[in-house]
Amino acid sequence: MRIHSGERPYMCEKCGFACNKSSTLKTHMRTHSGERLFKCEVCGHACNKSGNLKNHMRMHTGERPYICEVCGKTYKLRDNLKTHIMKHTGERPYKCEICDYSCTRSCDLKTHMKKHTGERLYK
Repeated sequence: MRIHSGERPYMCEKCGFACNKSSTLKTHMRTHSGERLFKCEVCGHACNKSGNLKNHMRMHTGERPYICEVCGKTYKLRDNLKTHIMKHTGERPYKCEICDYSCTRSCDLKTHMKKHTGERLYK
């Protein structure tokens, strides 16, 4: 019932991440501990979540299950397909509050903001 109510009683004391299941919090805590239970048998890369290992394995198998219905381009990750689709729709959800710059990815906006703050892009 917590899913529908939005209740998130389990909270990470290190970063404030909140969730509705204790098992989700337990998995999240691996990001802080560095514990990586899922290891790639091909190259030894280790992950803290089984889903991350599944995504990693696509690098070895070449599997690209996410297909753009507009142009047919394929992707290993669903989020990459979502970002790609924005090129077709023209959606640019990340907008600079200082100038009229907008983009499809939050990391691009973060890089752009450094131009306004004077922070060096590469150290």
